[in-house]
Amino acid sequence: MELNTQDELKAHLMATSDEFRELVARHTDYDRRLEQLEAMSHLSDDEQMEEVRLKKLKLHLKDQMNDLLHRQAGALVG
Repeated sequence: MELNTQDELKAHLMATSDEFRELVARHTDYDRRLEQLEAMSHLSDDEQMEEVRLKKLKLHLKDQMNDLLHRQAGALVG
């Protein structure tokens, strides 16, 4: 199987990797909550802390997804 684009690789992992699907689902959940917070005209101190925490968590998830993508790409090439 030749996967030569990042989109094809993501689609492959979505179809074959429970771990990747879970990471994407959590990333999407955090993104939705951040959109809700960003739509608010004023954030409480707790909401501001939540926003910062979610941004960090989302970035960490993105790093984990990219790690899986790179490992999968390496496995397909090597």
